[in-house]
Amino acid sequence: MTNPLLTPSALEYELPPFESINDGHYREGFEVGMAEQKAEIAAIIALGEPVTFDNTVVALERSGATLTRVSNIFFNKSSSDTNDEIDAIEAEFAPLLSAHEDSIMLNPDLFARISWLYENRASLGLDEDDSWLLELYYKDFVHAGAALEADKRERLKAINEELATLETQFSKNVLADSNDLAIIVEDEKELAGLTKSQIASASKAAESRGLPGKWLITMVNFTGHPLLASLENRELREKIMRASLSKGDRGNEFDTKSIAKKMAKLRAERAALFGRKNHAEYVTSMQTSRSPENVHEMLRKIAPNAKRNAQREGADLQARITGEGKNHELQSWDWDLYTEKVRQERYSIDSAALKPYFELDRVLHDGVFFAAGKLFGLRFVERKDLVGYNDEVRVFEVFNEDGTQLALYLGDFFTRDSKRGGAWMNSLVSQSHLLGKKPVVVNNLNIPKPAEGEPALLTFAETTTLFHEFGHALHGMLSNVRYPRTSGTRVQRDFVEFPSQVNEMWILWPEVVANYARHIDTGEPLPQEIIDRLVSAETFNEGHATTSYLAAAVLDLAWHQLSVGEEVDDVAEFERKVLEDYGLHYAPVPTRYRSTYFSHIFAGGYSSGYYGYIWSEVLDADTVDWFKENGGLTRKNGDHFRNHLLSRGGSIESMEMYRRFRGRAADINPLLKRRGLL
Repeated sequence: MTNPLLTPSALEYELPPFESINDGHYREGFEVGMAEQKAEIAAIIALGEPVTFDNTVVALERSGATLTRVSNIFFNKSSSDTNDEIDAIEAEFAPLLSAHEDSIMLNPDLFARISWLYENRASLGLDEDDSWLLELYYKDFVHAGAALEADKRERLKAINEELATLETQFSKNVLADSNDLAIIVEDEKELAGLTKSQIASASKAAESRGLPGKWLITMVNFTGHPLLASLENRELREKIMRASLSKGDRGNEFDTKSIAKKMAKLRAERAALFGRKNHAEYVTSMQTSRSPENVHEMLRKIAPNAKRNAQREGADLQARITGEGKNHELQSWDWDLYTEKVRQERYSIDSAALKPYFELDRVLHDGVFFAAGKLFGLRFVERKDLVGYNDEVRVFEVFNEDGTQLALYLGDFFTRDSKRGGAWMNSLVSQSHLLGKKPVVVNNLNIPKPAEGEPALLTFAETTTLFHEFGHALHGMLSNVRYPRTSGTRVQRDFVEFPSQVNEMWILWPEVVANYARHIDTGEPLPQEIIDRLVSAETFNEGHATTSYLAAAVLDLAWHQLSVGEEVDDVAEFERKVLEDYGLHYAPVPTRYRSTYFSHIFAGGYSSGYYGYIWSEVLDADTVDWFKENGGLTRKNGDHFRNHLLSRGGSIESMEMYRRFRGRAADINPLLKRRGLL
């Protein structure tokens, strides 16, 4: 039987023919894809002289079509809808793919051609796109180790293969332990405070695990759980929080501590091969931050006020606890519940009461899509004739204002045991004029699936996540570049969160919120007084949010500023000391991710880069001010943002792209104001 992965899809936009793909196709797909690209690289080298931009750099851009196609499909599947066979394939091919990439990036003959072109770039007559692509490739090769001596290159290959295996294992362990840590509730009375819909979802989750008549609370990827804001049973709240904090840290078969330690050690050794003091220095040298010292300089401007605000918030919560006649000390499992009580008291905002105004389809069509239409002229049409990789995946065709086809957008919104935690965007097909491809992008969320026949009602936080992830999707869909290397979200890591964070600004924009935030039963719009309260409450609990995030960002840097010979013995003690030294240790506000389930940095490509969320937020906050100064949600503003930034992908240097868009460098003060730190 023909393997559908080995040829371009005949479907529109080259949407993968998911109905024809089975798990058995992936091994052959990877093997054939690697062999094809190996032959293509050999052909480039065999050309000899003359060395030209077209026969080397452009040829590199064209190489690996099959491998790219297989990888995009497979790794979207492994993160969104895995199974034992997929896990086994990923474990098998992770080191092989790493070795394959090294065989290209560390090839001395190929690097010699790239180097010659780079050294003679001034005389090649290249335009801006070509010149930047050449610079990127040269820097990519050097950063990958092509300029190292032969013995160091061999050691580098071994390190990369081992790290690829460890990253895969870390991810699988976290998912397995998270599933194992799900809380089984025997008595519905313990769920007091939850809505009928939330209770029904927990019941359905239990049934899916063969536990009829019970209720199941599954773990999320970050510390804590959304239900902690509603659950009245303190014992159950503590149980959930302790389970959350223990992911990957129970000494069982899914424990991740030894993996994290080994990865940190190997990354430090790899950095030393490049003459770098540590992994953080090695990574940030290629980012807009340029060095870990620059990152710390910014974080230390924020950390003291963030913790001070968190402590002030904690004092308010403790007063509320005491005011209820209770004598227990505020703990992390109390924070969300009492925050909601104070929020209701101070701003008359009941998060649970808001959910009927945020029904998934309305948020998606009349909120997210509506804003994109107003800003960029986009139109979305659901294509029920096109099939996704899971029955829950929805497919939308996206059109420009003039009716021309732009992209396919896939939405995979609900949580399931086969999906890793969190929310993200993937590209199944990346836009490229060189290859004649239009984008196909996927948004994954983890919204609890409602009971059969019930609407999917979102929290305000889940609504925010949908707008955020759609910002990444827009970055991919609006890409208008020549080369795949610079397509869509292929920008510097500490710049990639910027467009997604900007898209959050439309959630409460008057024209947008009036269009989508309507009560599921009555159709009544979200009252203006509540909208006003939500706006006025935007800095509420920011001390907690900022402190929790900064703690994770600092932990990331601490792990990756270890030098060769420095090792972590006790992970918990290491975390405590790092946070105390930074002035961020505050027991009621645990770090957003403990090391043992910090998949962003040990499995997700964000090592030494988790700071990028707040680094990008400087640009985001400044951009929000620009939109407000220039009239907000208008097609003129959308075109300016699209043409000068979103469409450019990584085709020019990130901060230069921002300066061209904004007319100046970014100002940090809008961020400090937003976070309540001024």
